[in-house]
Amino acid sequence: MWSASYERFAGTCAILAGVSGFLYALAFIIISQNAPALGALLSALFLLLLGLLSSAAQVAVYGRLREVDPAFALWALILAMVAALGSAVHGGYDLANALNPPSAALGDLPSAIDPRGLLTFGVAGLALFVISWLIVGSGRLPRGLGYLGYLSAALLVLLYLGRLIVLSPSSPIILIPALLNGFVVNPVWYVWLGVSLLRREIV
Repeated sequence: MWSASYERFAGTCAILAGVSGFLYALAFIIISQNAPALGALLSALFLLLLGLLSSAAQVAVYGRLREVDPAFALWALILAMVAALGSAVHGGYDLANALNPPSAALGDLPSAIDPRGLLTFGVAGLALFVISWLIVGSGRLPRGLGYLGYLSAALLVLLYLGRLIVLSPSSPIILIPALLNGFVVNPVWYVWLGVSLLRREIV
């Protein structure tokens, strides 16, 4: 039997992940424009928290979906955990630099652990697509959550490709997916997931 106490814990973590994701977008997109140092510090902190909190939530999602298709559910969990830990390490790296700036300028080099958001956006989007497919096909979580997950997955992959190819954060190819997913779609997805786990919703 899947632990009801863990689902409650994971549900709380999912809601907090949604809040962290919103605050990350706020710090990265809005605050950093007026206060770069503060924006860098807060965005790193909330990216770190988002990675850690989402990892707890994804284990509960696997618990719901593993009987639907064990192999795909396991693959989705592995992808989601790699993305979550990559996000946490990326956030931790940025946080360390924000608190104690290095003596030598880092330039515009991508993060070695998460180049241009490969894990934070690209792998996370792939994981969310598989999870959404399992949700929609099984009804083990609200189907609307699966449809919203498809949208978030597409925006995450588009955001990764934009950061990889375009680079300029002011480009609509990056800015529009970042605004939509960061402020609305992804936070709503995590909060909805958290509420569903807390209520032990099946359909």
